[in-house]
Amino acid sequence: MKIKRFVAPDMRQALRMVRETLGEDAVILSNKSTDEGVELTAAVDLVSEADVETATPPAARRGTSTGQIPRGRRQAPAASDPRPAEHDELQAMREEMQNLRRWLQAELASMSWHDLGQRAPQAQALFEKLMRLGLAADLAQDLLQRVADIEEPTQAWRKALFLLAGEIPTCDQGILERGGVLALVGPTGVGKTTSIAKIAARFALRHGHRNIGLISTDNFRIGARDQLHTYGRILNVPVRTADDPDSMRDAIDSLSDRRLILIDTAGMGSDSERFELQIETLQAAGSRLTTLLTLSATTEGAALERAVALFSACRPDACMLTKLDEAGSLGAAISAVIHAGLPLAWLADGQRVPEDLQAARAMPLVERAAELLERHPGECDPTYLALSYKGGRANARV
Repeated sequence: MKIKRFVAPDMRQALRMVRETLGEDAVILSNKSTDEGVELTAAVDLVSEADVETATPPAARRGTSTGQIPRGRRQAPAASDPRPAEHDELQAMREEMQNLRRWLQAELASMSWHDLGQRAPQAQALFEKLMRLGLAADLAQDLLQRVADIEEPTQAWRKALFLLAGEIPTCDQGILERGGVLALVGPTGVGKTTSIAKIAARFALRHGHRNIGLISTDNFRIGARDQLHTYGRILNVPVRTADDPDSMRDAIDSLSDRRLILIDTAGMGSDSERFELQIETLQAAGSRLTTLLTLSATTEGAALERAVALFSACRPDACMLTKLDEAGSLGAAISAVIHAGLPLAWLADGQRVPEDLQAARAMPLVERAAELLERHPGECDPTYLALSYKGGRANARV
C-alpha cells in the first residue's frame, strides 16, 4: 500500500491532487484543517487480495511429516489459532477502504460535474436533457462528445437526436414477402401473442389466410394457447402446439405447405428449468427459423439489459419494441436496442390487430422519444447526473 500526504488551500484542490497522483482507486485515510488549508492522507492498494498470503506459525514448520511428537517432550496445550481474528480484521479493513473509495468516487464525480458546469454550461444542460430522455450514460456521453463543437443549444440537441437515430440499427420486413418460419421470444407479458396476431393478419391480408400457420410452445401460462387459438379462428388459420423438439418437427411438417409459420413462445426467466427445453424446441424448427426478440418499451433499463442477455441464448436475428403507447419514456428501450446490436424490425403501439404495427424507422422513433420528454420533462437528481457523467466518460468511445 502506498500512503501519501497532501496539503492544499481547499478540499476540492486536495481531492484533485489525490486523483492526479494516486489515481481513481485511491482512498482517503484522514483529513484535518491546517494553517495552509486542508491536509489529506490518502492511500492506494498496490497488492491484490490474491497476493496476500497467511504466514505459517514457526511451530507448525517444526513438526515432522508424520505428525509424531518427539520423545522426552511433553505436549504443550494447543494455542488458539490467531488467523480467524486476523482474517476478520483484514476483511473489516477492506470493507472500510471500499466505503472510503465509494465516497471518494462520489466526490470526484461531483467535481467533474461542477467543472463541466463552469467550463461548458450548455454541454452540462445537454447531458442532463439526454439523461432525462432515458438514455444510458455511455450513449449520452458519446453524443455529448460528438456535438461538442456546436454551441447553440437547440442545434446541438437536434444534431444529438440525429446522431442517436444513426445508432439504431433497423431491418426490412422481407419475411412478410418471402415467408419462412418466424419465432417471437422474450420475457413474460411483453405482448408476443398479440404481436404474432398482428403479423399474421398483415400477412393474410397480402397473401391470403391459406399461406399462414401458427404454432404455440406456451403450455405454462393459463389460457395462453386459448388466446392464440382464438386469433387462429378469427383469421381462419391452423394452430398447432409443440411441447418438445419432436412435436415441433411434427408441427412444422404439418404446415409445410404454408409460406409463413409463426411461433409463439413462453416467456420465462433464467431460473426456469424449462428454459433450455424451450431453446431446444425452437432449434428443432429447422434452418428456415428467424428469431425475433420482443421487448416492451415500458420496461426499465436494467431489466431490458437482463432480458437481452438472457435471450441471447436463443440467438435472435432481430428485435421489436412493443407497448410504445404505454411508455412514459423511450430512452431505455432505445439504449437496449443499441447495446444489443440487434436490428429493429417492428414497433407496436396499441392493441388493434393489425393496425397497431409499424415498420421500424429510426428517426421517427427518436422524435417520438423527444416528444415524450416534452410532455413529461421529469427531473434528474444532481448526484445521479454527476455519477452518470463520470461513469459515461469511462465507457464512451474516443
